[in-house]
Amino acid sequence: MTAGQDRAAHEIDTTKPHPARVYDWFLGGKDNYPVDEELAAQLLAVEPRGREIARVNRAFMHRATRWLAESGVRQFLDIGTGIPTEPNLHQIAQGVAPDARVVYADNDPIVLRHAEALLRSTPQGVTEYVQADVRDPDTIFGLAKQVLDLDRPVALSLIALTHFLGDDDGVYELVNTLMEPLAPGSYLVLSQVTGDFDPEGAKRATALYAAGGVTLRLRSQAEVTAFHDGFELAGPGVVLGAKWRPEIGDEAAHEGDDTIPVYAGVSRKIS
Repeated sequence: MTAGQDRAAHEIDTTKPHPARVYDWFLGGKDNYPVDEELAAQLLAVEPRGREIARVNRAFMHRATRWLAESGVRQFLDIGTGIPTEPNLHQIAQGVAPDARVVYADNDPIVLRHAEALLRSTPQGVTEYVQADVRDPDTIFGLAKQVLDLDRPVALSLIALTHFLGDDDGVYELVNTLMEPLAPGSYLVLSQVTGDFDPEGAKRATALYAAGGVTLRLRSQAEVTAFHDGFELAGPGVVLGAKWRPEIGDEAAHEGDDTIPVYAGVSRKIS
């Protein structure tokens, strides 16, 4: 890791909530601070199923990764990695294909502290971690291409990330920029929380995040589907997370999972 990355480990701001740490709290993790727990508790007052949203989202990532590895994908770029929660993406991928190569990227210094856990690859494969923001594709790809062969298919995972990017971030253009260097046959794996089923609750959640200095932009099914424009959607398309190929998963389904407000989909770059 670079000296800049090492310095970043000491720049954790514990006065403001961070999405990765709030997500960690929802998943039952310990790598969060009182400010993150406070926001999570406020969010639970608005949407009591916050923990279930995190779990369903995580389960989609597991299934999509397994499906891609079983379909022959051997390279993965996971941006917005978050704090490690086992099994991590590389464990799923390398469990199917031990030679899989995985690059993680995140902008939260606390994730850097856990990079050692992320880097425990199989002997046949490779895992690496990049300290960078999704809005800085040049840095991400400058380091990722040292591990990934961009002339071969790569699965780009943007799991529970785009709802933290506002319209003024040019989010659709950003996703296309991230897909542009990838070879034909690459995939986009994307999940995003929606306010389709509770617009008033969505407004309150957005305001709570804004009070903590965090952007939250919930999107409709049509808006989430638009991230896949120009790519070939894999069946069943962009659907609620629990309904995306549930037969693949090891996780037991829970009553009500098919109403959890997370849209998810996988698409393939044709050219």
